[in-house]
Amino acid sequence: MNKPKTILRSLLFIIFSLFSCSTPAQETGTLLIHGGPIYTVDSTQTKVEAVVVKESTILFTGSLQEAEKYKSEKTQILDLEGKTMTPGLIEGHGHFMGLGFSALELDLTNTNSYEEIIDIVAEKVKTVKPGEWIIGAGWHQSKWTEKPEIMVKGFPTHDLLSAVSPDNPVFLSHASGHAGFANEAAMDIAGIQVLTKEGLDKSAIEGGEIIRDALGRPTGIFNETAQSLIWKHIPDDMYTPEKYIEAFNLAIAACHKNGIVGFHDAGIGRENIAFYEKMKSDGKMNVRMYAMLTGRDMGLVDEWLDKGPLIDPDNLLTIRSIKLNCDGALGSRGAWLLEEYSDQHGHFGHETLPMTEVKKTALKALKDGFQVCSHAIGDRANREILDRYEAAFKDLPEVSQDHRFRIEHAQHLHPDDIPRFAELGVIPAMQAIHMSSDRPWAIDRLGEKRIKEGAYMWQALLESGIPIVNGTDVPVEPLNPIANLYASISRKTLKGFPEGGFEPAQKMTREEALRSYTIDAAYGAFEEHIKGSITPGKLADFTIYNQDIMTIPEDEFLKTKIAMTIFNGEVVYTKEN
Repeated sequence: MNKPKTILRSLLFIIFSLFSCSTPAQETGTLLIHGGPIYTVDSTQTKVEAVVVKESTILFTGSLQEAEKYKSEKTQILDLEGKTMTPGLIEGHGHFMGLGFSALELDLTNTNSYEEIIDIVAEKVKTVKPGEWIIGAGWHQSKWTEKPEIMVKGFPTHDLLSAVSPDNPVFLSHASGHAGFANEAAMDIAGIQVLTKEGLDKSAIEGGEIIRDALGRPTGIFNETAQSLIWKHIPDDMYTPEKYIEAFNLAIAACHKNGIVGFHDAGIGRENIAFYEKMKSDGKMNVRMYAMLTGRDMGLVDEWLDKGPLIDPDNLLTIRSIKLNCDGALGSRGAWLLEEYSDQHGHFGHETLPMTEVKKTALKALKDGFQVCSHAIGDRANREILDRYEAAFKDLPEVSQDHRFRIEHAQHLHPDDIPRFAELGVIPAMQAIHMSSDRPWAIDRLGEKRIKEGAYMWQALLESGIPIVNGTDVPVEPLNPIANLYASISRKTLKGFPEGGFEPAQKMTREEALRSYTIDAAYGAFEEHIKGSITPGKLADFTIYNQDIMTIPEDEFLKTKIAMTIFNGEVVYTKEN
C-alpha cells in the first residue's frame, strides 16, 4: 500500500469532516444596552461599552463591537443616550411593608414643630368617625426648628395633641420607630394611669419606658418596648387584606422609582411571610426579597430553625436570617451606651433583648444554617453582641467558617471594637443617611469625643477589611438612594453642611459607596454569585441614572435622578420627562 497516498486521503477526510460539520449557532440576546457609561462593579472589567441580556440573565459584557455579534432581528436595543448604568441597587436594611403603609398613614416626616403635628392631626380628625384610630409616623423632636414650651426628658407632652383629638385615639410613631406618641384617648383605652409616689407602675415593661412628668402623669411618650402597651389595642381591621395589597404595590412602585431591585427586609412576622409567599405565587414579587425573621416571635424563629432556610430557586423570596432587636435608637435615647448620655445624666439607654438570647440564638442559627442580624446602635449594644457572636463562633468552629452574621446599624462604636468586625467576619449593615440626618444633634447625645472616635466609622471599618452593607432604614428615612450615596461620599447634611463634611476621614469613595449598594449588599445576603455586579451569568438587574454618579461634581450629585430601572431583564420603570 502506498503510504503517502493513504496519509493524503486521511488528511483530506479530516479537513472535509471539519468543514462539513455544522458550526454551532451564535447565542443571541434579547436586549442589547449601550450608549453611556456602564460601571460593572466587576473587578475584571470595571467599565464596559455594552451589555447583552438573554431573558433574565446577563449574556455578555464588553465592547459594543463584540456585543453586536449577539444581536439578531429579535434583539431589543436600548440606547442609554449618555445616561449611566450600574448594577441594580439593593436596599440593605429597610422595612418593606412599613414603606408601603407609610404612604397610607399620616406622614410627619417633614414636620418642623409640634404645632405642625397638631395641625395635621386636627385636619385628619375632620375626616374620620369618632372612636376611629389615627395612625401616623415620622416626627423627630431633635429636628424641630421650634420647640414647645413644655417638654419632659426632651419630648413634648400630649396635652395639645389630646385637645384636638378628644374623640379619636391617636398614636404617632417616632421617625426611628423606637418611640411613639399617644393622646389621652389612646392611653385611656390602654389603661395607662397617673403613677402616685406610693404606687407601683403596673404598666411598666422591661426594655422600655413610659415617660412621665414630675407628678407621675404619663406624657404620651412610650419608649422602646413600652410602645406595645398601645399597639396591642389598635384594631386588626386597621390593616385589612386590601390595605396590605395596596401597601405592597406602593412599596414595589417606590422601589422601582428609586432604582431598587433587591430589598433586605429587616424583621418580618408569620403574617408577612404568608403574604409574601402569596404575592410571589401571584407573580407580583417584583423585587428580590431577602427577609429576616423577627426575633420578637421566637416561636416563629424556632419553627424555621427546625425546617431550615428557604433559598428560592427563582431568586425572589429568600428566608435564611434572623433579626434580633437589642437596643433602641439614639433619637429616643434608647441606644444602649457604655457611658451615660451627655444630655441626660444617669441614663444609658435600653437593653431591649437579654444578651443571653443573642448567644442562644447565635448557636442555634449556626447549627441550622441561618444568619443572625442584630440591631445595635449604641456602643455597649455593639460590644455585647460582638462578645456573644464571638463566644458562639468559638463554641461551634466547625460551622462558623462562612456565617456572615451582621450587626444592623453599628452606628456608635467604642474604638476598641472597630477592628473586631473584620476579625470575627461580622458585617456592619449601616445607613449612611442616618449620619446626614442625625449628626447635627447626635453630638448632644454623645459629646464630641465619642462622636469623633466612634460614630459612623465607615472608612475605619472598610480599611479593617470588612465590607459595609448600605441602606436607608426606610421608612425611618426616605428610600432615595441618591441622598444616601451623597451622604456616603460627602458626610454632609442634604443642605450641604458643613463644608468638607463631618469627620471627613470617614468618607467612602464613590467606588466604595456603589459597592455598598450592590456587590457588598449582595454579599451580606449570600447572593454575590447571582447579583451585585454586571457579570455574565448573573441576573439582569440594572439601575440607570440621568448623569454619571462616578464623575459629576459633589455639589451636583443630589440633582441625579433615576432614569430607568431594569428588573429580570425587563424595564419596570422609566422616568417621565
